[in-house]
Amino acid sequence: MTSLFNTEYASTLSAPSVATNVILHAFDWPYSKVTESAKAIADSGYKAILVSPPLKSFHSKDGTQWWQRYQPQDYRVIDNQLGNTNDFRKMAETLNLHDIDIYADIVFNHMANESHERNDLNYPNSNIISQYKDKREYFDSIKLFGDLSQPLFTKDDFLSAFPIKDWKDPWQVQHGRISSGGSDPGLPTLKNNKNVVKKQKLYLKALKKIGVKGFRIDAAKHMTLDHIQELCDEDITEGMHIFGEIITDGGATKEEYELFLQPYLEKTTLGAYDFPLFHTVLDVFNKNASMASLINPYSLGSALENQRAITFAITHDIPNNDVFLDQVMSEENERLAYCYILGRDGGVPLVYTDLDTSGIKSSRDKPRWCDAWNDPILANMIHFHNIMHCQPMAIIEQTQDLLVFSRGEHGVVAINKGKKAVSYELPIKYSQQNRTEINEIINMEGVKLLPPSLGSETGAILQLPAQSCAMLVS
Repeated sequence: MTSLFNTEYASTLSAPSVATNVILHAFDWPYSKVTESAKAIADSGYKAILVSPPLKSFHSKDGTQWWQRYQPQDYRVIDNQLGNTNDFRKMAETLNLHDIDIYADIVFNHMANESHERNDLNYPNSNIISQYKDKREYFDSIKLFGDLSQPLFTKDDFLSAFPIKDWKDPWQVQHGRISSGGSDPGLPTLKNNKNVVKKQKLYLKALKKIGVKGFRIDAAKHMTLDHIQELCDEDITEGMHIFGEIITDGGATKEEYELFLQPYLEKTTLGAYDFPLFHTVLDVFNKNASMASLINPYSLGSALENQRAITFAITHDIPNNDVFLDQVMSEENERLAYCYILGRDGGVPLVYTDLDTSGIKSSRDKPRWCDAWNDPILANMIHFHNIMHCQPMAIIEQTQDLLVFSRGEHGVVAINKGKKAVSYELPIKYSQQNRTEINEIINMEGVKLLPPSLGSETGAILQLPAQSCAMLVS
């Protein structure tokens, strides 16, 4: 295959990255919907899927709120609004047939806030224990491990109750309760003791046995590093991709990074959400920072190292919590962000979708992220990522609003975030005897590629309208 680029135009910025699988975050999807959609998910290029916490949580015939999935009542059975253990097993089997790895969201910092109905700290509560007894055959059929006649945890497994007030104090954040304030006593925080670690590891091993290949540790910022280290021993980490959610407001120069993310990165080998890169991308596309910020953000402390980063343009917390709503990008900017994240080398991209959980609408007055996962342009971006992973990235051109970079010798990504159209001559040499065919992978409205005539010594012209992008492969 003829090289797409002349090496005189490009300076390599990083070593070849390891192959990465794009993860679909099917946020709050019922397990049956994931099963039904498995083929379409595979056809869109996803190699893994992250599903909501597979545990027992409150459910009702009238439905429940998404956040109730993050308030565990028991780990020993999967029984929640999204399905039960049998539904989860069927989902895992179906995904395996389509070569899609299943990742599970894990909630280990706390248990459910049930202070409105009881004063004790037995989990599950006495009513649920009674249900286990009355419907023993059913619950035994969906049991993952353990003795359902006894509580999973008791008062001895919880820290003293106090709400977190200083969110910049690591001790408070890791020992206090997450609370909405006022009279809310908050979510009971688990201790790092032998019983808690033992039960949590039994749960993780049971999920691995079903076929789970990755774990997302919810609220990892609130767990002590000792607790995380004890959980993630060789038995748990072998063959698994594990990453933590540690929300920060930026990279290495930010206080939250130094207080929470840096110690996690230094004392574990696990992955993490790349909030430093997210805030870099947000500054570029939402706050008009220069494209220069995206050339090599890791060297500036504005991104995590490639092998540990989970990269994203949006997470489930951003549209569903008022405090983060200012981080929701416009549809145009989110698409450009995905072009960068899926086009660059490094990190494991995580693509968010939901079932209209936030109520935020698109420009067409439809649920913003409901069908985002199989958008044709996004699917093409994922295809580019899949065929270009492991290829090094090199910058070709950068201005305030334009970024053009290569992937190996046969791929190019171009992003114009400006409000004016741009025409850019690609650094490609053609001759009458040896022409390279360029296939346009992403075709946003108005994007055009004008090839040179036979024998021309000039490159092809890429025309990018305002706020548009393109991915090309020779």
